[in-house]
Amino acid sequence: MTVEQDLTMPIDTAELHRFLSDLLGSSGVIDDPAEFARYTTDWAGDKGGDPWMIARPSTPEQVADIVAFCHRHQIPMVAQGGHSGLVGGAQPDPERGELMISLERLNRIRHLDPINFSMSVDSGCILQNVKDAAEEADCYFPLALGAQGSCQIGGNVSTNAGGLNVLRYGMMRQLVLGLEVVLPDGRLWNGMHALHKDNRGYDLKQLFIGAEGTLGIVTGAVLKLAPRPQTSRTALIAVPDIASALALYAQARRSCCDLLSAFELIPRVCMELAFEAAPDLPDPLDEAHPVYVLMEVSASGPADLDTMIEHLFETGSEQENVLDGVLASSETQAAQLWQIRESMLEGQQMRGEHLRTDISLPISSLTAFCDAANQAMAQRSPETQVIAYGHIGDGNLHFNLLPPANLDLEAKKALLHELEEVLFDIVDAHHGSISAEHGIGRVKQVPFLEDLGETEYTLLKGLKHLFDPEGLMTAGRILPR
Repeated sequence: MTVEQDLTMPIDTAELHRFLSDLLGSSGVIDDPAEFARYTTDWAGDKGGDPWMIARPSTPEQVADIVAFCHRHQIPMVAQGGHSGLVGGAQPDPERGELMISLERLNRIRHLDPINFSMSVDSGCILQNVKDAAEEADCYFPLALGAQGSCQIGGNVSTNAGGLNVLRYGMMRQLVLGLEVVLPDGRLWNGMHALHKDNRGYDLKQLFIGAEGTLGIVTGAVLKLAPRPQTSRTALIAVPDIASALALYAQARRSCCDLLSAFELIPRVCMELAFEAAPDLPDPLDEAHPVYVLMEVSASGPADLDTMIEHLFETGSEQENVLDGVLASSETQAAQLWQIRESMLEGQQMRGEHLRTDISLPISSLTAFCDAANQAMAQRSPETQVIAYGHIGDGNLHFNLLPPANLDLEAKKALLHELEEVLFDIVDAHHGSISAEHGIGRVKQVPFLEDLGETEYTLLKGLKHLFDPEGLMTAGRILPR
């Protein structure tokens, strides 16, 4: 089948537009290509294809009606949340026409139960709004992402989002009590249970968490809340190397009880990128050091956090794992330390074309992996700059690469593709994963499939066929069409 044939509309465009307009109203349908750009371009600026049109339902029942119509008429479709994905999973397929279903109007917070520590929300709710609503009820929804001002809960569920607080609270998989999902044939499955313990056989909701919309469209979620932290302390600690950072992490896990909520690795090169993007940010320490750790401890009840961190400083210094450090003395100073973590991402974007990865490894293997990966990158492209940082408290490392600035765009892409293949081989050799939190989508599909065993591939393919035998829903992501 050629691309031209694949882009052909299964039914008359006017018939689809008429159905959507009758169901959603004129504001619920976008068919002007001039308005597509916001929906086809992700946070990093990568662009997908153009959809046939964009449907904007405002209720789960409308989503179900749209999907049922698409199922009857064999119309491929893709759901989209807040445009913050990084693997091309929610962008329209450039090789096959699709109807895009934007969930941005499903934005109701349905119910908040501060006694049960749960919240029921529409999938289009923006993460920051959910966090704010939880805080108003003296609760806490711990998922914390750089894109939390725009990403949506449905996308967080569908990609099993991670972020800064996985160390203490877990991935999105651990934060979901129940789901509501529109299946590929248009049936609406109601699994919106607010139970903290439910052992009635197969846990269906887990099939949709991390499935990237390939098995169904999440329209609602019951989220697990925690008590709102009353106190928190943030510290930036300079360490000699990654091995010292890991030794400090093991010590912090023990000495900070269960109050350690974040433990981030930040090499000096990342600090410099942050200062490029945000020149007003102060350098927290008097001297530059090769590697830093940004950590946070928090408590919802009485706890002497200052003494806890100061003891960690002292013990780490005695063991030569700590060179220097600063404990934030105010919320403003703590915010500045965390701004370094966010601004370094903007600094990478300012450098232009680069390789983003979100690999994960056993925590104890991080030092050996970094040694091997740094050596391999230096051998193949000495002028390529390694930017390796991340949530090492859960083994998630963003091993990113900035290519030489003197190469043209095509040469940069070719070099980065070659280096990515080498890097993923090293990840595999250290029993890691090529995706810790971003997912597979289209961007990582080839290396994902290359590493799959025959049995695993057969099971995944069978699961997709069970839910979507026609291959109409978010096809070509994770698994090939």
